[in-house]
Amino acid sequence: MAEEPVDTAGRDDDAYSLKRDRVQEVLLAINAGDDLRLGRLLDQLHPADVADLMEQVGDKTRHLLLRFWGREIDGEILSELDEAVRAEVIEALPDSVLSEAVLDLESDDVVDLVENLEEDRKEAVLEALPAAERVAVEQALSWPEFSAGRLMQREVVSAPEHWTVGQAIDFLRSEDRNLPEQFYHVILVDPTMTPIGYVTLGKLLSSTRETPLRAITEHSFRTVPLDMDEAEVAYAFNQYHLVSVPVVDHDDRLVGVITIDDAMAVLDEEHEEDMLRLAGVTEDSSLSDSAVETTKLRLPWLAVNLATAILASLVIALFEDVIAQVVALAVLMPIVASMGGNAGTQSLTVAVRAIATKDLTMSNLWRVVGREVVVGLLNGAVFAVIMGVVALIWFGSAQIGAVIALAMVVNLAVAALAGILVPVAMERFGVDPALASGTFVTTVTDVVGFFAFLGLASMVLL
Repeated sequence: MAEEPVDTAGRDDDAYSLKRDRVQEVLLAINAGDDLRLGRLLDQLHPADVADLMEQVGDKTRHLLLRFWGREIDGEILSELDEAVRAEVIEALPDSVLSEAVLDLESDDVVDLVENLEEDRKEAVLEALPAAERVAVEQALSWPEFSAGRLMQREVVSAPEHWTVGQAIDFLRSEDRNLPEQFYHVILVDPTMTPIGYVTLGKLLSSTRETPLRAITEHSFRTVPLDMDEAEVAYAFNQYHLVSVPVVDHDDRLVGVITIDDAMAVLDEEHEEDMLRLAGVTEDSSLSDSAVETTKLRLPWLAVNLATAILASLVIALFEDVIAQVVALAVLMPIVASMGGNAGTQSLTVAVRAIATKDLTMSNLWRVVGREVVVGLLNGAVFAVIMGVVALIWFGSAQIGAVIALAMVVNLAVAALAGILVPVAMERFGVDPALASGTFVTTVTDVVGFFAFLGLASMVLL
């Protein structure tokens, strides 16, 4: 089997070069069927790098890798994998290996791994978990997908609100205390298990033993309910610079905690989804998908784009006689449409991002709209002068130059306006503005651009 290349273009740092060389050695070991060497090489890689390797290689190489080394795979590697590849890898693993892999994971990572498994495989994994952890995972799975309840981990470090620093440290150091692998705060709770504040580990270690914990709590403390949407949770982390946040049930009792790594993963997913949707690609699309799967995901929006393109063509058809008499118009039409489309995309991208970060609201909408229209008019004026001169020199007609100049001003102003108002309207109607806005903005700029250009031409040139 031929060795699969790993792209390293533009990456010259030593750490990446070392990773690249090891990856190449791993591929050689797979090709040679040397499972002992393969095991030694993979043990030297970070779980995230092993996951990257499994995502980048083809299906055949991945199957060989799992055949030679699959029994050594651990939960950290599975949690780092892209969902599509993870499903394929999990399918190839025996129940015993999968169950062993999840034992060392935090409860939130176990939930992420098992939530999409078939019932028989899910049950096999749950049976391998300790009783308390199984209950925690099953409880988390009962909460809606994409909620704080699914995102949180049940392993929480808490202490009574009346304790001192010394009591908390002694408690954390006690031999029977099973602490999470990573935690950032000690959460203070009242007798009803309601969180009332938290203390950072830095403050805990730098304070004297006699200091009451309540005296060194953080001002950033807040809680989130179990059913809060994970996107709202991630926004709170980003907005208030949180490191971790307690999760409470409907009675305000502490039931879990969400840490910054999970919140940032959600933010990353949200940003990725927005970028994909702006291009008319669903968030389920992945580099590991087959050609047929990718085609199925992209085909619907291409069909929508075809329909809008036909609409723009119908506008052109209204002015067939004008185009037949002034052939130069057919040459210049794509310029008007292209400039309008690009201007609309610029405003649209800014608007979608501002909506996602909650920076664009009804209180500042019309100020932003006014700014974008002014920007569109100014850009239109600049390019109107440029295209007017180009048309005059190209076709020797001042009238054609004037027509395209006016059309450029109109289309860029309308494009800027549509780029803001379309995603805002989509959000008001409960539609993700990143999903459909691009198609509508392009339609508006094409239709308006062609109508303005050809309509002005029919009035001025005929």
